[in-house]
Amino acid sequence: MAEKEIKGELERFSYSLGMSIAGNLIQSGVKTVNPNLFLEGFVDVFNGAEPKIHPEEANKILEDFIGKVNADKGANNLEEGLAFLAENKKKEGVTELPSGLQYTVLEEGEGDIPTANDQVKCHYHGTLIDGTVFDSSVQRGQPAVFPVNGVIKGWVEALQLMSTGSKWRLFIPSELAYGSNGAGASIGPNSTLIFDVELLEII
Repeated sequence: MAEKEIKGELERFSYSLGMSIAGNLIQSGVKTVNPNLFLEGFVDVFNGAEPKIHPEEANKILEDFIGKVNADKGANNLEEGLAFLAENKKKEGVTELPSGLQYTVLEEGEGDIPTANDQVKCHYHGTLIDGTVFDSSVQRGQPAVFPVNGVIKGWVEALQLMSTGSKWRLFIPSELAYGSNGAGASIGPNSTLIFDVELLEII
């Protein structure tokens, strides 16, 4: 089917706004809505008409719904993450620490090991357990500089074990990452994270 051409500045803006709102809803975990009531609520507010649900009640409805969606998502992420880590620790070359952090040494460096008070320069590539990339200094082509004690717990622990010049793959349980809050649109609640981390230097 040929795409319908949308002409006119206002028309193109309106359609683009609809796309943006739908995209944001999907990222928030909303998979389906009643389009007729969605449009009715939109029109009422936009035109200044009396809404059929009081704004305070509407906000509470939205908070409760999103909270339930996130709770369900968090429970699924936690279950999947625990299953992944249980299998992963059986693999050759994987070390599990008492905290639950797992790692594989990809390259062993010979430099100094940073302390919690040091600042370091690293290259990293972060993914979810399904392979989704959520952040990567490698893809940006620009190493990151940060204090060792200024990052997630899994990183703080690993960096204080790594020699400068090393490259490790970290498998980080959610409680050592962003926990039940998640981070941004890509990292959901209770997500297990995988990072390839190269410790370039201590600054």
